[in-house]
Amino acid sequence: MLKKLYIKNFTLIDELDIDMESGFSVITGETGAGKSIILGALGLLLGQRADSKAIKNGRDRCVIEAHFDLRKYDMKDFFEKNDLDYSDDDCIIRREVNSSGKSRAFINDTPVSLANLRELGEQLVDIHSQHQNLLLNKEDFQLNVVDIIAADQETLADYKATFKEYHTAQRQLEELRQAIIKSKNDEDFIRFQYHELEEARLVEGEQEELEEESEMLEHAEDIKGALYEADNLISGDGGVVEQLKSACHSIDNIKDVYRNMAEISERMESCFIELKDIAGDISQHAEDIEFDPARMEAVNSRLDTIYHLQQKFHVDSVGELLVIKENLDKQLGQIDGSDEQLKETEAKVAELQEKCKLKAKALTAIRTKAARQVEEEMRQRLVPLGIPKVKFEVALQEKPLAADGHDKISFLFSANTSTPLQPVAQVASGGEIARVMLSLKAMISGAVKLPTIIFDEIDTGVSGKVAEMMGRIMQEMGNNDRQVISITHLPQIAARGGAHYKVYKEESDNGTTSHMSRLNKKERIEEIAQMLSGTDIGEAAIRNAEELLNKQ
Repeated sequence: MLKKLYIKNFTLIDELDIDMESGFSVITGETGAGKSIILGALGLLLGQRADSKAIKNGRDRCVIEAHFDLRKYDMKDFFEKNDLDYSDDDCIIRREVNSSGKSRAFINDTPVSLANLRELGEQLVDIHSQHQNLLLNKEDFQLNVVDIIAADQETLADYKATFKEYHTAQRQLEELRQAIIKSKNDEDFIRFQYHELEEARLVEGEQEELEEESEMLEHAEDIKGALYEADNLISGDGGVVEQLKSACHSIDNIKDVYRNMAEISERMESCFIELKDIAGDISQHAEDIEFDPARMEAVNSRLDTIYHLQQKFHVDSVGELLVIKENLDKQLGQIDGSDEQLKETEAKVAELQEKCKLKAKALTAIRTKAARQVEEEMRQRLVPLGIPKVKFEVALQEKPLAADGHDKISFLFSANTSTPLQPVAQVASGGEIARVMLSLKAMISGAVKLPTIIFDEIDTGVSGKVAEMMGRIMQEMGNNDRQVISITHLPQIAARGGAHYKVYKEESDNGTTSHMSRLNKKERIEEIAQMLSGTDIGEAAIRNAEELLNKQ
């Protein structure tokens, strides 16, 4: 529940620091006194968009801070999930807005995003203003009411999980169909590319070998001439081999008498054998090298094929071409097997659809039972609120499977026995809609624990006994471990509050300022008397005010 509200430099408020009470409280004040300012500050605190125009004239920033008691509500998970300090007896939310329009938000003194602030705010406060009556036009709101009363989150969660799986499978099926259409449109081109690479019979590493051979064939005459010259110098008449042989013979003749030459003789013999072997290899290479125009043409033709494929597929190696060929082969395999894959996926979608239908049917059964409960409770609540001939029906119609089931919910209403049932938002008057929404909120609050509920002039269009009954309903809601605050113009409702706050304006040389204070018993009698009789408060008005207060 909201324990304390602090507002500084917000529109007409200089500074407000007020303690709030549990149970049912009321806020009264003349039109334009600033009640909407209090709600605006709370809205800002709960994550609404900030506007620098909300800062009081002449100030550079405004601050709104609230303290909440969370001891009766299980909210620890939110704080742990968002790595925030948790204090169940004093949760502090603060919002600051500066003159540039920038704002900062804090939960227990830790900076947070507006999304975090909004998420927590939705669990802390429900502000029901007149525009919320438009929710009666919205199917999802009406469905949510029935689901809250049904109180079977397990069945709903089970259905939602199955629908999510079904929806994912549907999307995959559609993506597969589109891929198959595209693949089949591209099939001829893919086959052409694959056959082009297949016919090339590419071999990993061949490009490097062919490029080396092409270089050799291009310079065959130069290579052959160099080899012949080297062979002649090494093994020709008077060449290195012949001279080395003579030198070996000379050293061999003296090694027995000059033993220092024994090792040198062996080394020279080894060199002679190695050089003779080299000369043989050079001679053989010289014989093997031939300028072969036909071979050169074949090599260059093969390289032209490889280069053409590389350019066409935007790659630099045969290895990359082979990878492309493998991928094309896979694509063709997928195309060839796509019909079978499509059948399997369609069967999976159909199976999940049937599962969804079965679970949606179970959900419908639960909602049908809850709908009858809503109808009965709404009739019981609306009759005492001055609609004795009320007819209220929750109509369920089937709709296509969706994330929330296949039920379309409509609240049908008639205030007279002779008037046919029609959607409540279309036929109910402003006062009737206010009573319907209050009854719905009272019913929902019995099923969902929300710490603070604020009604902003929900009593529009009602008076007398009906107003008294509306006040009693809000009082009962406040007695059920909830904090209910009503901003009202009606004395019958104001008298029901356990605490009574008044919003008023003061004029001074510095301008207009709004204030809010808690009324004591005497002030409260005077305020309710003024609400009953207007500006001039007579003895009769005072007595009526005292009577109203004594009724609670």
